[in-house]
Parts: sequence; C-alpha cells; structure tokens
Amino acid sequence: MAITKTFGVGIDFNKDTVNSKKLIQYINLKLAALGYPYFQDERTAQFLEVATPLLNNYREKARLLSNHLTPVGARIQDFINDYLSDVPGEKNIELPQHTLVLDYHGLARMMSMPPNADIYETDIVSTYRCAQGILHNPKEDKRTTKGVFHICEGGLPIPDDKKSVPKATFAKLLEAAFNPPRELKILPYTANQEEKAELFVSLLLRPVVVPEVPGVTPEKTMELRFFAPGNLISNLDFVESIFGNAGDPHLPENDAALDPETWTGHTGCVILATHLIHLKKKDLGLPHYDDATERQRRDGMCWKDQEEKYNDGSAFKITARDERGVVITIIADNYFGYCKKEVKTQVSYSANLFGLAEEEHAGGALAFPSYDLGENFANDSMSLSPDATFREVLQLYSYIMDLQPEGYAIDKNYSNIIYVPENARFNLFEQKVT
Repeated sequence: MAITKTFGVGIDFNKDTVNSKKLIQYINLKLAALGYPYFQDERTAQFLEVATPLLNNYREKARLLSNHLTPVGARIQDFINDYLSDVPGEKNIELPQHTLVLDYHGLARMMSMPPNADIYETDIVSTYRCAQGILHNPKEDKRTTKGVFHICEGGLPIPDDKKSVPKATFAKLLEAAFNPPRELKILPYTANQEEKAELFVSLLLRPVVVPEVPGVTPEKTMELRFFAPGNLISNLDFVESIFGNAGDPHLPENDAALDPETWTGHTGCVILATHLIHLKKKDLGLPHYDDATERQRRDGMCWKDQEEKYNDGSAFKITARDERGVVITIIADNYFGYCKKEVKTQVSYSANLFGLAEEEHAGGALAFPSYDLGENFANDSMSLSPDATFREVLQLYSYIMDLQPEGYAIDKNYSNIIYVPENARFNLFEQKVT
C-alpha cells in the first residue's frame, strides 16, 4: 500500500476514495494491533478476522516490551526522573505506554472525525468535513499572553515577566497531565460507535534549528515528541502540517542520536492537557498566602481560599528545562497557536544552547508607508503649465540650465536635477526616460 507522506496542492484524502479506504484499513490495523476498538466496517472486519493470530502474537510481544521506551522517549523519561529526583514523596510520572503513533502525514487528519460523519463536535473543538478536506474550529481561536507562561524552578533562570512555579507543583501537574479523564482520551475516529478507543496519540517532529550551508555545515535539527489524549488529535494534525512528520520513533533510522551530525543534541516534549485548568492550588502543593514568598504572592502561586484553581482556572503552559538540553512543556489548552509557538520556542532554546545559530522569532518588522502613483508619466498628465515648451524654459532660465547635446539640460547648481523636453515619457517599470 502506497501511503502519501506529505501534504500539498492536489493531495486530498477525502476526494481520493481508494486512498481513503486504504488509510482507514491502515488505521484500523494499528488500532487492532494495540488492542483498541477500531472503526467498524465490513471490509476491515473480514481482513482482521483472518489476521487475528498475527495480531495476538504482536500484542503478546508488545506486552513483554511494555516497559521499553523509544530512544527519544527514554531521553525524556530520564530527564523527568533526574529533574524531579529531589521532590519528596512518591511520584508516578511515566510517559504514556502504547500510544497510537502518527507515523505518516494525514493519519491525524483522517482520525480527527469518524469516517462516516461530516461533523464532529465537543465542548473544545468542532471539526467539519468540507470540499477542501477537514476544517477544525477550536473553541478559542485567539489568546492573550498575560499570565500564560509558567516556568518550573530548578533549571535555567526564570525571566521576571514569567510565573515561577515550585518543582513539586510541576511534578503534580505532569502526573495529572498523563492521567486525563476518560472522555478526553476518546479518539474522534471511533466516537460514533458503541465501542470507543480511549488512548494517547503521539507525534515525532524534527524541526530545523541550523539550516544547511553547503560546504560549511549540514542541516541540524532537534527532536521533539508530542503527546495528546485522543480527543485532541486535531492539534497534532495542525502541528504536523507546519513542521512535518518525522515518522515512527521506534525505528532506528528515526533515532536522532544515531546520526549526530544532523542533530543538535537537544530533545523536546510537549504534552496537551486541557483538563489541568480545573485543578486546585492547594491540591498542587502551593502554599497558603501567609506562608508564601513575595514572588509567589505576586505570581499567584499561593492561595487564600482552599477552592482557588490554579492560574484562576485559565489556560496556561508550563515549562521545565535546564542546560543539559531537554525541555518539557505542558499546554493546558487546545488553542492551536500555542502548539505552533511552543515548537518555535523550543527551536529557540536549542539554537541558544547549540550556538552559532539564529534564534527563532515570531515576528517584528520595520515598516514604512509606500505609495503607488502609477508607472507611466508624460507631459499631458503631469505638467503644471501645459503651454510651456522646453525651448521657452531654456530661454528664461539659461543661467541655471546647462544644455546637453542629447537634448536635455542639467542644473548648474544641483547636478542631480535634470530638465527634459515636454514630449519626454517616463516608464518606471522599464526604468527609462525616452
């Protein structure tokens, strides 16, 4: 089966019926291999009935390797274990196992709604099937940056305009992020049937940090892993449409560490967890107002009422990172823009640590007003004295005009002023005066 690996003009998974059917079969096979419910259609059911022994064998091997992480996953998990090692108490913070890996472009888009539906709606996103493909409409399509950016203590210095978060609180947020409510894990692809797949989806990206300079340096990328509960798969569709899809992280050819010439040595992780806005400050280990430091009071990292929600129940994203080159961000929102901006932020982090690379920026421009007054000019349209001729003007102002053999004159005081006959025509496009 040939599966399209890129997006582009002319590629439409919905219009190409044969390709869509093959993708559905592939998705169903992936879900069945992981032991999850798949989209119930007669053709797939017949195929999987024959493949049952093979799938059972695969599941048993997967069970035996259930504690085995991908190379990029191991780097992220090792960082979590070490970074939070000084946080007291028991911690149950492990990357999601048996995620549905988005190893091809377009799988996220295909699974963002049931194959037999044209509309899929939840309280946070509405997805529609349209002539151009799939349209995602998140509940929030714009966000403010005020109070949104939180950084965990214990790593690199925290800018004064960001909220400083105790490491113990970050640990509780991370643990909660990996344990979302069941309804958030429902995969839209199976949402219209009785048996629904409840899972995490994951995506591997390799965004460019250092562009190739022929003869000087090869292109260098960082590795970045996204984790999202199934209901937020549309966010990953958006992200891979911008930054591409780096394939299956289990395969050695996709292990950045095996090709150090093209890897900056930096690893990123993003976890989507919209349910975190409902958590209470007290439950996250934040101190009472009377016991808080001055900065904790300023940043709202304390409480007076036991029912106070973290960040006042508003969207936020929190990051933990240090100089070793691993960065983990939790995004408590489904606003697509935060996913895109977080990738760019982590590219900046990698560029700063790697050195000799331009830091990524979201925008900023020096702008000036400009005017279009036309492209062709002649005496009949611009002359203030239509009856005046070049010869008459030359007679009146010969003391300041130096006549040239070609028939034009140059100002004797200001050599950049040129006088031309009344029948001269100016063409800005051709840069000619004739």
